[in-house]
Amino acid sequence: MTTTQAADVTVTPPRTAPQPVEPFPRRLVVPMVLGSVLNPLNTSLLAVALIPIGVAFGAPPSDTAWLVSALYLACAVGQPVTGRLVDTYGPRRLYLVGAVLVGLGGLLGAVAPHLGVLVAARVLIGLGTCAGYPASMALIKRESARTGRSSPASLLAALSFANQVIAVVGPTLGGFLVSGAGWRAVFTVNLPFAVACLVLGLVSLPREPRPVPGTPRERRRIDLAGIGLFSAALVSLMLFLMAPATGRLWLLGATVAAGVGFTLRELRAHDPFLDVRVLGQNRPLLVTYARQLLTGVVMYSVVYGLPLWLEHGRGLTPSQTGLVLLPMFATAMVGTVVTRRQRGVLGRLLLGSALQVAACVALLAVHSGTPVVVLLVIMAAFGLPQALNGLANQNALYDQATPEQIGAASGLFRTFMYLGALTSSAATAAAFRTAADTPGLHALALFAAACAALLLATVVAEIALRPRIGRPPAPSAVPGPHAR
Repeated sequence: MTTTQAADVTVTPPRTAPQPVEPFPRRLVVPMVLGSVLNPLNTSLLAVALIPIGVAFGAPPSDTAWLVSALYLACAVGQPVTGRLVDTYGPRRLYLVGAVLVGLGGLLGAVAPHLGVLVAARVLIGLGTCAGYPASMALIKRESARTGRSSPASLLAALSFANQVIAVVGPTLGGFLVSGAGWRAVFTVNLPFAVACLVLGLVSLPREPRPVPGTPRERRRIDLAGIGLFSAALVSLMLFLMAPATGRLWLLGATVAAGVGFTLRELRAHDPFLDVRVLGQNRPLLVTYARQLLTGVVMYSVVYGLPLWLEHGRGLTPSQTGLVLLPMFATAMVGTVVTRRQRGVLGRLLLGSALQVAACVALLAVHSGTPVVVLLVIMAAFGLPQALNGLANQNALYDQATPEQIGAASGLFRTFMYLGALTSSAATAAAFRTAADTPGLHALALFAAACAALLLATVVAEIALRPRIGRPPAPSAVPGPHAR
């Protein structure tokens, strides 16, 4: 072969097999689940400790109720704000800051000399627990984009399972803690959880890459005015819900004024805290928020209202009350495990809301002499719909929120849950105005049944309308700009 011929020979490099994409890192699962459950744990853990705390400080129920309301206020405002910060600065930083705040709140509650300091501890815990869930949802969305795969249904189910189960088992755990170590244990239990989150977060969570100078992400700024107006609207609304009265209607006026100001601000902001244009056009996400609110009303009416009746109207101890609520944990666990790999939303919501209506109606037959075994069966009936509705709403949120706003959308998702919780608190206070007696329990059950029925109606309506929505237009029809 001549030199010229040799030069014409083309050497084909050997083919290399495509590198497989690494699946979702398993090391992230434990810190994600652990961080997200701190919020429902602290929400439900206190349910059976309010009476012992009131006795210890000589405080009436109207004062100890601030221990619940303070956390609700902190979480309802803090969740979407923290979620927005997650979108801006990444999950890791906010996760670690949240763990520190939870630890400080638990330590402050352990040494609180009076009720005011205890309320401050609950605010710290509430703000600290705001980071776990938005950070987890942001990590799942990010890994889904990296791998090019849809979110693992089992991972979303694990988050929903952990949150639902902790919310249900919290009063049971709280009963044992109060009986065995006193009411301060519901605060000190946060210390080992906070340390675990801090260590796991430092070791496992990926660092946020530095933004490239000149890119939109690098130029992003925090919309402090939008956050302030949003917080003012939400706080005034929640303060009214905590104690609705004619003399407090001015709070609703403040809510409207701050809400209008917030909307105008966000429409003009270059980088808004919440993009109200995108949110307003996302009707399915708005419906999911409404369903989350109704789910919260029913769940917290049971988690907080029923223990009051069990201890006062039925005469049970805190630990016995926790045991009566335990079947909710078992059926919630079964419901999540059985349906964890299914991504359907409407089917779960249809069954879950129907079961909620039935369980609420069953409470109308309960009285001070009802056998404990009957109460256990009713509690078991409440557990399954909590699992079904919780997982369905979470899957809907994940599918409907954009990757750029998954943190803020997840935080707002939790905010609607707390609006439901505060609504249930107002209903509980109205039902048990003089005492936690059986007529009051029946009134609370009727209210919860109405909310469950409304949730069921939204699902039935969407199922009925779906064939029409999906039907192709007639040949002569001209689709408009908003055609689906």
